[in-house]
Amino acid sequence: MKKKFDQVYQFKITLWDSKPPVWRRIQVPEMYTFWDLHVAIQNSMSWLDYHLHEFEIMNPITKRKVRIGIPEGDFDRKVLPGWNHKIADYFSMENNKSDYMYDFGDGWNHIIELEKILPRNKDTNYPICVKGKRACPPEDVGGVYGYKNFLEIIRNPRHPEHKSMKRWAGGEFDPEHFDVKEVHFDDPDKRWKTAFG
Repeated sequence: MKKKFDQVYQFKITLWDSKPPVWRRIQVPEMYTFWDLHVAIQNSMSWLDYHLHEFEIMNPITKRKVRIGIPEGDFDRKVLPGWNHKIADYFSMENNKSDYMYDFGDGWNHIIELEKILPRNKDTNYPICVKGKRACPPEDVGGVYGYKNFLEIIRNPRHPEHKSMKRWAGGEFDPEHFDVKEVHFDDPDKRWKTAFG
């Protein structure tokens, strides 16, 4: 991270209605934009960033909810560009929650909670994932209910779709597996250039 910063924001990201919960705890630089946070969430959850996303958060000045993400599509609502809005302008310990929607078709809703604002550790390269539980569902599995169905199928070798579903998921899938050492973060500026440049 080339830009200077003194503080980091620690967020807990929980996949809504996942039982048992799928979650991650990440720390990101205070000067991050919502685009940067989006990229960090995608990386920590192992999503592939194939779909649209948006945050919904209270604007601390107007006290009204705003949507921040990619301002496009036929959704008949105003979405502010995430790369133009800094997380520090919205998140605080008094305004510490946001919804994050990824893939409007499957409807992956996440609860984003700012847990702490910490001093930067000079020996740490941010962002980092410090903890988490359980594997992220595969892309395009059909949302929370499709994921429940997917798990029932792959857990039952006698199910007629067992082999084809495992093949579709890329082989073995362990819903309990998560290793913080396997999380790698992309450069959000490079991701933006790839997507929009």
